[in-house]
Amino acid sequence: MMENSYKKRMQRKKEHIDSRIEEANIDKGIVVLLTGNGKGKSSSAMGMICRALGYEMKVALVRFLKGEQQTGEDLFLDSNPNVVSAHMESGFTWNTQDQELDKKLANETWLEAEKFLADPEINLVVLDEITYMINYNYLDEKSILKALSNRPEGQHVVITGRAATEGIIEASDTVSEVKDVKHAFRANIRAQKGIDL
Repeated sequence: MMENSYKKRMQRKKEHIDSRIEEANIDKGIVVLLTGNGKGKSSSAMGMICRALGYEMKVALVRFLKGEQQTGEDLFLDSNPNVVSAHMESGFTWNTQDQELDKKLANETWLEAEKFLADPEINLVVLDEITYMINYNYLDEKSILKALSNRPEGQHVVITGRAATEGIIEASDTVSEVKDVKHAFRANIRAQKGIDL
């Protein structure tokens, strides 16, 4: 009796999911926003890069906050011919403590990002930690929204960073908020290779 009830419930669920899949008939480039104060936003974006590369897609990775320490994904992606990148050279703003330099370098990096967002050959653009640049007033949000709106039709974009603005949320097709419940760093565990670096 239980087995029969379970089977009927799963059949109803399958019918519902199949109908939703059939209704989803639009193909277009989407904007995915990964925000919130939890760990894993950039890591999730790296996973989407791997997914795109698995389909031989061309990817652009733009990092707006980058420390001097090279990460495992840098080591892995640097040699991939389908990846182009631009990195804000100043690293973490709390290390440089030079607002004008950070602003200048953020704008230089954004110019590279704009080129990627205008290139129909690039299938996926990742704008890693760009929300900070908007919140610090280093970059003009209107310019970013314009570039997102004018990008090639099939191009996908992933945006990461805490405290996304309403404008960026509104421009995104998918928004996920990563919540911080517990973090090893608060227990004095340093960043670990393969997990944090």
